[in-house]
Amino acid sequence: MFKRISLLTAATVALSTTLAFSAEIKVGGGGAAIATIFTPIKGAFEKATGNNLIILQSTPARGLADLVTGKLDAAVAAVPFDSMVAGAEKENVKVDKAALQQVEVGTNKVAVFLHASNPVTSLSKDQLKGLFTGKISNWKEVGGKDGAVLVVWGKNSPGQNALFTKIILDGDKVVSENLETTDYKGIKDTVLSNPEAIGIDPLGMADESVRAIKPNPAVTSTIRLVTKGVPSPAIKQLLDFIKTEGPKYIKE
Repeated sequence: MFKRISLLTAATVALSTTLAFSAEIKVGGGGAAIATIFTPIKGAFEKATGNNLIILQSTPARGLADLVTGKLDAAVAAVPFDSMVAGAEKENVKVDKAALQQVEVGTNKVAVFLHASNPVTSLSKDQLKGLFTGKISNWKEVGGKDGAVLVVWGKNSPGQNALFTKIILDGDKVVSENLETTDYKGIKDTVLSNPEAIGIDPLGMADESVRAIKPNPAVTSTIRLVTKGVPSPAIKQLLDFIKTEGPKYIKE
């Protein structure tokens, strides 16, 4: 009887210790960073550490503003640090860059999304440029079915748009007659709803519901995590997990 009680007591103490050292980590910011790294690792990280990872998606600028004002433990984004700072200050949040620390945690990779029924499996840079600028207006011109090309373009993904425009479109403007939508999810949902659509999204958003094509040359940007001062022990746990276990869950 004494042995059974002792074992029960030991188990209770172990559980209490785990709960006592668990932490709530609030991470927020850009959707590309979140879709690529933080959403994929969330479940495994929480199970491994007992910490609660709360993800609050907004924008890189809003994420940094929320970090500065104490609403987040870390801001994340797939845009340059100075862009985050400039965006936050446009929202009337004064940023002391010297008080912030940033860590590179991964790479955002932009993928071209097609409807799953689209038979096209690869597209050259010239073909992509033609499709997105309107110079190629029918899918049969690139080996697809006879049908008008519908370009999907997100109005709330300026960083992704600018990067794709620079690398793939050589600075040319996207076709004016496009299906404008909101954010990354909106882009994906619009492609899912239109068999002749084409759009761009973070590779982390890809699944079996869409056909994802990796452009060549690759369209990539650095994902960074920003904290006020030295990262807390809980944030260090998160960073360690991303480095050691993260590759198991992050799409390449």
